[in-house]
Amino acid sequence: MAKKIVKLAEEIHELSDIEKLRLVDAILKDLDNPDPEMDRVWAVEARKRWATYKAGRIPTVSYESVLSKHRGS
Repeated sequence: MAKKIVKLAEEIHELSDIEKLRLVDAILKDLDNPDPEMDRVWAVEARKRWATYKAGRIPTVSYESVLSKHRGS
């Protein structure tokens, strides 16, 4: 880890829980910058996947099957 990150981590450790939550919120807001090109690419991909699903060209898994797998059954 870079020295700057280590220093920041030490400073964060000294913050109250509320201050940490505010910091996390600020970081998330900073990272949440819409990217029109990425949105376009994902929209195209979503349409392709939906069309493939509707055409019956991909296998599906039932809700019950997914739940039983993750419940350890």
